[in-house]
Amino acid sequence: MEKSSKQLERYFKGVANHRRIDILLLVNKCGGITVNEIAENLSCNFKTISEHTRKLSLAGLVSKKYSRQLVLHTITPYGLKIIKFIETF
Repeated sequence: MEKSSKQLERYFKGVANHRRIDILLLVNKCGGITVNEIAENLSCNFKTISEHTRKLSLAGLVSKKYSRQLVLHTITPYGLKIIKFIETF
């Protein structure tokens, strides 16, 4: 199924930041990871990571699964495609 330019823009804007690329790659490597764990792994502020994961989720590249008081982040199929694009670029 071919994507419209508007849909493609949403995905590309989702990774239009070096932190979001780092987060995307980390979530791919360590699926089911929390914002706290992402912040610790990347040595970054919790609020910054929280905002970036929100944007990745809105872009459809990361999904959030609520498990009691935790929010676990995993890669979506479109997130995997972006990672393959990044790795081949």
